[in-house]
Amino acid sequence: MWTKVKWAFRIIAALFVLGFLHYTLPQHDIVRITNTYNRLTSVGPENSWAYSVPDIGTAESTTTRDIRFIDASYADGGVIVYRNEDTGWIWPPYFKYDSSNLQAEAGNLKSTAEAPKWVVVTHYGWRFPFLSIYPNAVSMREATGPDERIIPWVPVVVIAFLIFLVVMIRRMWAQFWERSVEPVAAEMGETWDGVEAKASGVIGRIRAWLASWRAKK
Repeated sequence: MWTKVKWAFRIIAALFVLGFLHYTLPQHDIVRITNTYNRLTSVGPENSWAYSVPDIGTAESTTTRDIRFIDASYADGGVIVYRNEDTGWIWPPYFKYDSSNLQAEAGNLKSTAEAPKWVVVTHYGWRFPFLSIYPNAVSMREATGPDERIIPWVPVVVIAFLIFLVVMIRRMWAQFWERSVEPVAAEMGETWDGVEAKASGVIGRIRAWLASWRAKK
């Protein structure tokens, strides 16, 4: 039972870490930009975690925000909507302060289906329509085409570093356990064995003494 509980906890922790990394690390889309605009958007308790704080960019109130959006289309006809917000110094650490410039750049890269202009959009976050959550565009550039190969160097480096860090921590913990905990546990075990032996000897002598008194009677 305890083994199942431990594995369930490990799986939940692993899913949480993977979800956090998938949301935070940069992703790349090759799309055709179709529209750019500003829209008043409701930001409430259910989706505020996915938006920047109100004092970054423009804000109408704590629940309604004037947010920039970018509409785009994939080569297969699918569509995606990006928000364009400054991140400032808060998490995730993209230190983005040029959302106005990015909006102007997106407007300049708009194209039609007849004369497509493909763009690589770097973003983070997820798209949840029922919660009005949009990925945040961080940067963009013109692509060589809809089939351009993009190697996600940042996620690769970050994940490799985290794996290295986990392996090093496990090794350090194993060495600490072997050098510090196990000797103390072994010493305590030997001490307890000695106490038990002495107690057994004392109890044995008491029993022998009681037996001698019974024999005299």
